[in-house]
Amino acid sequence: METKEKVEFHNLPLAIYREIAAHLSQLEGVIVELIPQSSPEFDYNQSQIAGLWVNYTQDVAQQVETILAFYRTRYEV
Repeated sequence: METKEKVEFHNLPLAIYREIAAHLSQLEGVIVELIPQSSPEFDYNQSQIAGLWVNYTQDVAQQVETILAFYRTRYEV
């Protein structure tokens, strides 16, 4: 069974979103897509990315959650 999860970290810079995507993509069977920001107004404090789509299978679900928990703790989001 495959899971598709939207992951959002508010006010996180593009570089960190890319780091998270690269980290998750190292897991076999995980596909990560960056979701572009859809706001028509530019806000310097808003991330350039709205979030991530993360597709993964149940056999790596725990690893995905561990990685996401690490970033949530590290960036307090």
